[in-house]
Amino acid sequence: QLQASGGGLVQAGGSLRLSCAASGRTLSSYVVGWFRQAPGLEREFVLAIRMTGGGTWYGDPAKGRFTISRDNAMTTVYLQMNRLKPEDTAVYYCAAGMMDYGLSSSAEYDNWGQGTLVTVSS
Repeated sequence: QLQASGGGLVQAGGSLRLSCAASGRTLSSYVVGWFRQAPGLEREFVLAIRMTGGGTWYGDPAKGRFTISRDNAMTTVYLQMNRLKPEDTAVYYCAAGMMDYGLSSSAEYDNWGQGTLVTVSS
């Protein structure tokens, strides 16, 4: 089970760090991704990390502003978001899957956290 946390209200230009923690197991065999969904819009890929090896993939929203990292125990993944914009306002979800390809596709992930709301004020 995945637990996403760290969302909240922040002013434009500010930063937030989201966490995605696994309960009862490590994520070492997984790819962990972050997606977001704003009201009325489809779920959007943000970025992902392959836990073993540390390879990362960045979606358009993340390029130049967001980074992803993991802890040494491979139980928690972090999403560091900098220079936030009002259009970053969304519910952010973390998810885990065991795929080799299609890391940006939500359909490839079969374990999802409950989401955490990020609101960026202008």
